[in-house]
This record gives sequence, C-alpha cells and structure tokens, in this order.
Amino acid sequence: MTMGDPNKMKSSAPYAPKSGQGSPGAQSSGSADKSVSQKSNMDFILDIPLEISVELGRTTLMINDLLKLGQGSVVELSKIAGETLEVLANQRLIARGEVVVINEKYGIRLTEIISPMERIERLR
Repeated sequence: MTMGDPNKMKSSAPYAPKSGQGSPGAQSSGSADKSVSQKSNMDFILDIPLEISVELGRTTLMINDLLKLGQGSVVELSKIAGETLEVLANQRLIARGEVVVINEKYGIRLTEIISPMERIERLR
C-alpha cells in the first residue's frame, strides 16, 4: 500500500462519514465503503442457521387424553391426506408443498413459495 493512494487509505479508516457529511470526494468513496460493508453484513446473515420444519397437522387434546396415549396410539390431525403441508423457517410460513420420499427419507416438493413482501407483512 502506498501512502499516496487515497482509496486504500480510506478503506482502512475506522470511521466513514455519513452521506451529506465531509467533502464531495469523500461521499463517493463512502458509498463504495457502504457497499463493501453491506456485502460483509449480507455474508454474515447468509451464514446464520435457521430451523426449517414442516407441519403435518395439528390437533387439540385434553390433558386426560394426552396422559392416556401409549405406544401404538393414533392421534388424528387436522389436515387431510394429500393436502399441502406448510414449510416454516423459525416458525414463520415461507412455503407450502407435498410430501415426497427421497432415498427412504421424507422430503417436501415445494408447490408455493410465499413472496418476500408477504413474509414481511406477516411479521407485523
């Protein structure tokens, strides 16, 4: 790194001025720094693990009935056989799909993806 290279010197600075601050030349460099910072933040977010679950169905049981359950008991669920299942990421609906078997394991073929805008609306 040479001392006369202003871009390399600014990228190592601990403080980047906000837009509207500093000289006009610093603003264009600040937007480049912001872009690098946003990419770094996105890389960090992309490595966060999420719990993905598929809900087969639901039911309500009285505590008395719950205590009577034993091996071989059958619990009837709210979904009809063949109905699409909900795919949840951290308990938030992100998609729906159908059950498939892959190498003797269950999987889900996605038939509907919830749009990012709809997912954001559901957070409110």
